[in-house]
Amino acid sequence: MTITDHFSRYILACEAMSAISDDAAKEACEEVFRRRGLPLAMRSDNGTPFASTALATLTKLSVYWMRLGLARERIRPGHPEENGRHERMHRILKADTARPSRNNLLQQQERFDHFVDEFNDLRPHEALGMKCPAEVYEASPRTYPSKLADLYYPEHDDAIRVGRDGKIHFLQRPIFISRALVYEYVGLREQQDGRWIVTFMNLDLGHIHLDKTFKPIDASHPPEADKRATYVPG
Repeated sequence: MTITDHFSRYILACEAMSAISDDAAKEACEEVFRRRGLPLAMRSDNGTPFASTALATLTKLSVYWMRLGLARERIRPGHPEENGRHERMHRILKADTARPSRNNLLQQQERFDHFVDEFNDLRPHEALGMKCPAEVYEASPRTYPSKLADLYYPEHDDAIRVGRDGKIHFLQRPIFISRALVYEYVGLREQQDGRWIVTFMNLDLGHIHLDKTFKPIDASHPPEADKRATYVPG
């Protein structure tokens, strides 16, 4: 699990893991956010656990980013060049630390730590005017919150908490929304045609129709965010 600052190329995290799960990725992100502050956006590819093929491409990790007020920014599928500086760092990382790989995760982590120190503090980059990332990087002034703010939907008719099965109970029946939103509140607003629009934070998810079926809105690619304060996980 790697996280870099998109502007300075500074490596914020490089964690050896047997597999990157939602929980492991969230833990790595939280450690970075607490030490380095919150970015404006998180830029990623379309793989797990950063995105999914489910409702609005949401995952538990991306919902966590949204709850912190971070914009989701993703490259187009099949276009790794849009994340070129992060991919370039990965190539150097693999060549320097994983060919061959170490015997266990502890030894591999020691190699990663050495690489991060060298990359951040000793390796100049032409794109940075031959400066090292540590000479350019600045921590974010946006601090990690002591608790997540409650969600309010003042422009909606109701707010309902998503159950542990990913469903809400509405119009006297359970309606499946998304497992990524378990225990989060969604807003519901009746529209003139009788449908109900379902919203999470500022993201419209879909409509509950007159037959009480939920039909998602296509939100397969979030808009780009401000790249000057973007962290890039991989």
